[in-house]
Amino acid sequence: MQITPGDLNNKALHELFMSAFLPRPIAFVSTIGADGVLNAAPFSSVAPIGLKPALVCFNIGRKGNGQKKDTLKNIESCGEFVVNVVDEALAEQMNQAAADYPPEVDEFKKTGLTPVKSLLVKPPVIGESPVNMECKLKQILEFGEASTGSHVIIGEILLVHVREELWTGIDIDVSKLKPIGRLGAQFYCRTTDVFEMKRPEAKV
Repeated sequence: MQITPGDLNNKALHELFMSAFLPRPIAFVSTIGADGVLNAAPFSSVAPIGLKPALVCFNIGRKGNGQKKDTLKNIESCGEFVVNVVDEALAEQMNQAAADYPPEVDEFKKTGLTPVKSLLVKPPVIGESPVNMECKLKQILEFGEASTGSHVIIGEILLVHVREELWTGIDIDVSKLKPIGRLGAQFYCRTTDVFEMKRPEAKV
């Protein structure tokens, strides 16, 4: 079967790609509006894209009515955001924060999340998250038509917070972190079935 993306509408394309690119890590992004209202929203199109400088990117689509999402508007006005890792214990609150709340609603209060003051940026870190990345906006790339397009946010990671019990001295212990991933439709996954493959040396 062959599918031409241009032949599908936005909903059909979303379902296709969300069930093809998986599992996907979740960026639980915390921001602050120009009016001081806190926002927390999950996005499952996220990736590290550089080391020096340390860069992260994620995609923000439009609302169903074509309007910009609060996260995008907050990043545009503030120029800063925090990417918070979602573990199994945080899954339910993350899912609650995915609801389409009005701009004046504080998702931290609505979902029972704890805002903890960041050290280098204005938006708070999510206290319940085991790993937090304080970021400064580097660039916003816009694609597509205004009503149906999307924005790719590129930020520089200024500071990373990691719970002490998760740090091995070299990296983060994934067995203790217990992150969750996003699948298609309404499905998520756990990282409880892990296997190792050592990279081979090239033989000429």
